[in-house]
Amino acid sequence: MSKSLSLQTLVSCEECGLVVELPSLDDGEKASCPRCHHTLAKRVAQPFQRPLSYGVASLVMLVASVSFPFMSFSVQGISQEITLMHSAKMLSEYENSLLALLLLATVVVLPAMYLSVLLYLYVRAGRIVSGSNKQITGMEKRLCRAMIRIEPWLMVDVFLIGVLVSLIKIAALADVGLGMSFWAFCIYTILVVKCVSMVDRTWLWMQFLPLVPIKGIMAGDSHHSNNHTNCHVCAQINPISINHKDAVCFRCHGSLHPYNPTQMLQRSWALLIAAAVFFIPANLYPMMYTVSLGNTEGSTILGGVVLLWQLKSYPIAAVIFLASIVIPLAKMFALTWLYFHAHRNNSEGERKAIQQLKLYRMTELIGRWSMIDIFVVAILVALVQLQNLMAIFPGPAALSFACVVLLTMLSAMTFDPRIFWTQGAENKPAEKTEIMTNNNNENNAHE
Repeated sequence: MSKSLSLQTLVSCEECGLVVELPSLDDGEKASCPRCHHTLAKRVAQPFQRPLSYGVASLVMLVASVSFPFMSFSVQGISQEITLMHSAKMLSEYENSLLALLLLATVVVLPAMYLSVLLYLYVRAGRIVSGSNKQITGMEKRLCRAMIRIEPWLMVDVFLIGVLVSLIKIAALADVGLGMSFWAFCIYTILVVKCVSMVDRTWLWMQFLPLVPIKGIMAGDSHHSNNHTNCHVCAQINPISINHKDAVCFRCHGSLHPYNPTQMLQRSWALLIAAAVFFIPANLYPMMYTVSLGNTEGSTILGGVVLLWQLKSYPIAAVIFLASIVIPLAKMFALTWLYFHAHRNNSEGERKAIQQLKLYRMTELIGRWSMIDIFVVAILVALVQLQNLMAIFPGPAALSFACVVLLTMLSAMTFDPRIFWTQGAENKPAEKTEIMTNNNNENNAHE
């Protein structure tokens, strides 16, 4: 039913800039860059039926997740029951509307939009491939661009880990009950992660519009050839535009971002410095306030870790310490090192570029998991509201810490890893694209 990628299709690797030929892909195969091993395209088995099935199931579980009680909390006969939406509502009531909006967007709204758009696009792509409808409109192009931009901000899995941490954190203080929506949300998380892992934007765009060959560009060229601009939305190679500010891809109409290492580094440095500034109040001020029998006590991130350790909750203390202190610091130091050494030529060439690229990939992978502490605060604030007997309120550090996470993510996203591949590093002739057969390759969601 579906098209395979045709031979002699040229694409430019997003991570090293090498122009390579995409081979035809069968079910369960993926094509990787021969130089940096970044996945260029993949094709899952039953490429239309499986994403549609997982997408529909995910939406059903999302509706169930917000329709029934999520958790309950009981102390000395006084109980509190919440729904999933109640956590965002309570944050808003305590003058943390921005955190409430962030929680609602990353866990409910954006995933729902992503899944809905995915279902529509795959249905349309199936009709185009079958020949029942061969016309693609501007709306499909806009939706496909929107889906690609939404994907990095889906934090359903991070929220679930935050919920589990919250459960262990308060289980010793009171009786905690799990509602139907909790189990539905667990299934919803698994389905969303699985569904996202099956989507490949290069393959999906090929179902709508074939890649157009550009004269004068051949396999083995790179971003240093100064003869093309790569579209990061649909992977189409575009000719160099005279007016870079208004340049758009002629295939998907997405904005083009020509290789400009100086401007790119300035943006990445600015976002990273802003994250470092917010990191100071995030650790100095309380993350949350706990009211017990009329006494109010603030708890910083490090103070909470120490308290959990003293209570012998060693695994939870370790998770909070890693997610809230080690990971943000490690990411900021790693990005600082990468930005400082990015534009420097080195004698090690390709070997050094590969090492830097691996470190950059790691920073992108771990950055979003720092949101665990924010989601823990959101759950505890919504769940533990037993008036003066016991209550938890968000502290001023919560918003600052969320800014740290978001700014470091944006800094890594705006960074262009092609800068690692200086002309001195491109000392290896072009090779054929690697084809890997792996029936489970759809598990590599963010490769």
